[in-house]
Amino acid sequence: MKIPALPFTVTDWSEVAETRHPGETGEAIWRTMEIGDIRIRQVEYSPGYVADHWCDRGHILYVLEGELVSELKDGRKTIMTAGMSYQVSDFGDAAHRSSTATGAKLFIVD
Repeated sequence: MKIPALPFTVTDWSEVAETRHPGETGEAIWRTMEIGDIRIRQVEYSPGYVADHWCDRGHILYVLEGELVSELKDGRKTIMTAGMSYQVSDFGDAAHRSSTATGAKLFIVD
């Protein structure tokens, strides 16, 4: 990741417009900023959310609140709670998807 030239910037995420993304069940609410090729998001998953797709995109994901299950396409699952993060690249065989029984709030850079 290469961060392009930009001035020091502060983001009040409550002022960033929401977009809603339905899952297989539940929904994800995204607040998204884009800087060059970098996407920065605050994402909230509703209780019972299950992603409707496998994601091949690389991310740095940090759990702010709640509990998240990150499942890899090969069957591995990791339960993540507030204060935990994962990092995955655009390369390799790490297709993944998220779900949560209780809901989760995340900070994601990709």
